[in-house]
Amino acid sequence: MVVVGLSQEIKSKAIELGFDLAGVTDADPIDAALAEIFAQWLRLGFAGQMGYMHRNLQKHLAPAKLLPNARSVIVVGLNYTLLRQNPGPAHASGPAGRVARYARYEDYHPFMKERLSRLVEYLSSFVGSNFRLKICVDSAPLAERALAVRAGLGFIGKNHMLINPEFGCEIFLGEIVTDLELPPDQPIAGNCTGCTRCHDACPTGALRTDGQFDAGRCINYLTIEHKGPIGPELACKIGDRLFGCDECALACPYQSAAPACTNREFKFYPDRAELNLQEVLDLTPESFEAKFADSPIKRTGLDGLKRNAAICLANTDGH
Repeated sequence: MVVVGLSQEIKSKAIELGFDLAGVTDADPIDAALAEIFAQWLRLGFAGQMGYMHRNLQKHLAPAKLLPNARSVIVVGLNYTLLRQNPGPAHASGPAGRVARYARYEDYHPFMKERLSRLVEYLSSFVGSNFRLKICVDSAPLAERALAVRAGLGFIGKNHMLINPEFGCEIFLGEIVTDLELPPDQPIAGNCTGCTRCHDACPTGALRTDGQFDAGRCINYLTIEHKGPIGPELACKIGDRLFGCDECALACPYQSAAPACTNREFKFYPDRAELNLQEVLDLTPESFEAKFADSPIKRTGLDGLKRNAAICLANTDGH
């Protein structure tokens, strides 16, 4: 089913719904060279304990494997850059652990899925219900950054994040894979030539000098995805980062000029910038669930968060 002239309507509606970026690409497999880079990354063991990255590899590389007969992918982006003039909350009393900037907002997964569902409703008003689709927000095996590049949302930087020249690299991505055939957008220009700021800022060397990304050394991975103890060689480099790390993003020149998030429906919790480490260690399963029910922080689990708090305390001589 070919739909001509609808792409701009979809993109305009996406912006109206609160997204900052929107583009369309075809559902062809990602470039063979990129597919080989990803396969090599897996072979080298740079995925750490993320075994799910090895599963459904073909779906990851080809949207039509995720949704049979897929023809197009609508890609949206939500900027989560913080207000610069906001000094943030006062330091938590006692030793505190820092929380990654994105986790100071509500969980973006349901937030974006709900708005993508509304975008689907808008799309249905034009073409009826005789089309198939799948909504994805970081929960399906899909090479979303590669698709975002093809849809004209930005380019992949040396920090391995999607970088948009206007909005920087603090961007959440979401997709609608569909069997509708929509006119695709074109990639935009941009690169990191001559800049190594993200490599220089990485506390653990996860951003390797050969251009590879070793997730097993990344503080985001270690404090969120990694299960079990963290070895002392890396634990000491975590510092006071309780959940996640922003160093490579904040070092990016594109990010330094990025505008703040303007979506007032996307709930922001300034009191989650820092958490009292002893209070974290005292959390019960019930209090953990109550405190972080709508937060990305719940992903690491109570045991993982307490492990992180103990590391932060040791690193800050607060134990």
